[in-house]
Amino acid sequence: MWSRNNSKRDRIFWLHSANKTYQLLSCGDEGLLDCPVANLGLVTPANAQQQRNLDNIVSQHPRISGGKKSKKEVCASSDLEVKNTSPMSEQDSGILDVEDEDEDEEVPGAQDLVDFSPVYRCLHIYSVLGARETFESYYRKQRRKQARLVLQPPSNMHETLDGYRKYFNQIVGFFVVEDHILHTTQGLVNRAYIDELWEMALSKTIAALRTHSSYCSDPSLVLDLKNLIVLFADTLQGYGFPVNQLFDMLLEIQDQYSETLLKKWTGVFRNILDSDNYSPIPVTNEEVYKKIVGQFPFQDAELEKQPFPKKFPFSEFVPKVYNQIKEFIYACLKFSEDLHLSSTEVDDMIRKSTNLLLTRTLSNCLQNVIKRKNVGLTELVQIIINTTHLEKSCKFLEEFITNITNVLPETVHTTKLYGTTTFKDARHAAEEEIYTNLNQKIDQFLQLADYDWMAMEPGSRASDYLVDLIGFLRSTFAVFTHLPGKVAQTACMSACKHLSTSLMQLLLEAEVRQLTLGALQQFNLDVEECEQFARSGPVPGFQGDTLQLAFIDLRQLLDLFIQWDWSTYLADYGQPTCKYLRVNPTTALILLEKMRDTSRKNNVFAQFRKNERDKQKLIDTVAKQLRSLINSHHS
Repeated sequence: MWSRNNSKRDRIFWLHSANKTYQLLSCGDEGLLDCPVANLGLVTPANAQQQRNLDNIVSQHPRISGGKKSKKEVCASSDLEVKNTSPMSEQDSGILDVEDEDEDEEVPGAQDLVDFSPVYRCLHIYSVLGARETFESYYRKQRRKQARLVLQPPSNMHETLDGYRKYFNQIVGFFVVEDHILHTTQGLVNRAYIDELWEMALSKTIAALRTHSSYCSDPSLVLDLKNLIVLFADTLQGYGFPVNQLFDMLLEIQDQYSETLLKKWTGVFRNILDSDNYSPIPVTNEEVYKKIVGQFPFQDAELEKQPFPKKFPFSEFVPKVYNQIKEFIYACLKFSEDLHLSSTEVDDMIRKSTNLLLTRTLSNCLQNVIKRKNVGLTELVQIIINTTHLEKSCKFLEEFITNITNVLPETVHTTKLYGTTTFKDARHAAEEEIYTNLNQKIDQFLQLADYDWMAMEPGSRASDYLVDLIGFLRSTFAVFTHLPGKVAQTACMSACKHLSTSLMQLLLEAEVRQLTLGALQQFNLDVEECEQFARSGPVPGFQGDTLQLAFIDLRQLLDLFIQWDWSTYLADYGQPTCKYLRVNPTTALILLEKMRDTSRKNNVFAQFRKNERDKQKLIDTVAKQLRSLINSHHS
């Protein structure tokens, strides 16, 4: 990794491979290949004698000192012949780091690495011949062509960092050479020509980087690319080229880097959540206790007083998720280095990326776990406990970012973390899933119900399926001790209401066409079992008979039929103090019709008995009055 703050690291040579040298002017029209400048920089047996003659002609041409240059000329190009191929031990490495002990030693300049004498000789020859403008035009034309070639990135450049490095080497080498020519010749190139070339190069480079960087899905490679672009920009800026657009583009790449980080952390969070046992963390000694407290900000005076072994209320995914959020923040910070951003801008960037991590990545991972088919009540309860503690830790994440960026949270326009919202949403989803899961379990027990609706006498106790169901609910709510009070109460009330509603539907379903008083009395025993469960206080916090009210509709309906108290019901109907206020006349009529059909069937041969005739007449009268109530209500 490179840093602008390290002057040693700034001392870098950008070089091409030796086999890509000697390209200056050699890519021109074939008709020009016979020109002395056609193979400029390349000495072959065929032109060796010609070059020796040229050397004699230009022996008096002013030469640039062969001494060391300033730090400005730290880049060289393979466009011209490189002396001794390369000053590095690995000529294709592209980068030469200067060791600490060489801090005060000047690095070689472009003229030390590249032989510019062919350019000077040709310029002198054409000047002597009075054709300087021809050479200038030819030189600039050919260099523009070469610039376009240099600026064409290889199709697979995005696959490795070395592909980007070679691409940058070519561009830097090209402009270092042109800068040197600008400062060592009089008019061969001028500033306007250089600026025009750079403007073209900058636009093509940015377009190429946008295209190729979009293929990258590895955050490490994106980060290395960013460091390389910063080095590339700083190097060219040292030669006076404007590079603000490169830094603007880096802000675009930062968004892509953030996306690659989010994808990476999606896998990280999934692994953590999938491998968790969703059980409180047991600790057997002080060392383990301090280790966990060091990983996650948790303080509980009562837990500290308890002897070992003891348990944290949360499972392992809490400290793991918390630490991974911090690692993500560190990863975001790495990209912001050397981008010339203010501390406020860095703080804002980190907070926005962290919010995406919390509200999108982590939230989706938690929701996926909660919605899994095989998730159990125990896991859901632990998720609620875990997210409660993670929500409390958000203030420590705020402090963590503040300590890194030195931007106080109360600063104007400071982005707030949305972690509390994320964990609240996850907790609410887990709560809803608990309610749904409980209802599904209740439905499974109810499928085992096997009532004899034609029984003449009730049994001596509640039905077996209901006894088992109540036992399941008792053991389930015993696990809810660590849940927030309202969650446990809501779950318990929700379960009781669902059970009451399901029992009512069971009694009124169309398939039950007839039922006896004996069957109704057996059903009443089951409802009494439910009411006893509600009175026992399965979870603390309910006042009085609040939980029993979940079964009030069933209780009043059964009392009405078992006590056959129709006179009271019909007389008091509609009054706020009515004894059977919760009994709907439509529900009462449906149940009465089932009992009337049974009475008619069982008394075919006893229809002349006075008692039976009176009972049947009463049922008909009550049914008629119930219909009248229903009609008046509808009207």
